[in-house]
Amino acid sequence: MFGRPKPVVFDRYASRRKGWRIPRWLVLLLTGVAAGAGGVLFVQERYLPPRLSAGDSATLRASYEQADSERLRLRGELAQTAKRLDAALAERKAMADELSASRQDVERLRSEAAFLVAALPPDPRGGAVQVRAARFTVEGRQLMYDVVLTRERGGGRPLSGVMQLVVAGGGTRESSVTPKPIAISVASHESVRGGVPLPDGFQPRETTIRVLDRVDGKLLGMRVMLVK
Repeated sequence: MFGRPKPVVFDRYASRRKGWRIPRWLVLLLTGVAAGAGGVLFVQERYLPPRLSAGDSATLRASYEQADSERLRLRGELAQTAKRLDAALAERKAMADELSASRQDVERLRSEAAFLVAALPPDPRGGAVQVRAARFTVEGRQLMYDVVLTRERGGGRPLSGVMQLVVAGGGTRESSVTPKPIAISVASHESVRGGVPLPDGFQPRETTIRVLDRVDGKLLGMRVMLVK
């Protein structure tokens, strides 16, 4: 303990030699980074999809841009289609409203017509189909007619038949003219309008209205009216 002291050697480069050593923590850090990078590369090569080349990346980008452009085009077309659909729906609604108003007008006119027909004098001859009123006028070389027909038991299935006109007159060798039969369909009442041709020089005087179930068939009603 109290022996002779040993000499102490002073080395002025000792601190420099100690600074050249790589710290242990840095070695561990670099080792961890290298191991992590290796692990990432291993997982990417082994389990993940292969990385794209520059050409594949360019092709993929071009495809994406094309798909995006197509998406924008389709969005524009969809907007235009939506506008046309809205316009069509609005037009359809307007047409439906107009149709509803027209139906109301038709029903009103039917009611008024039924009231007027009921106010007409009855057919003196009667019959299954009555000739309630008729008007005949001459316009040029045509005989214009307006005939109102009714049924006693109307309201069911319409009765189909023909109306045959026999026009009596003078001015030529012919004393009467029989035009082609006119097809009719009578429910409760029916107004038949039109015109038939007349021979040159023929002057109509009166017209016999004959209602038949068919051409040359059973007589359902008849009436004689003057031509004005």
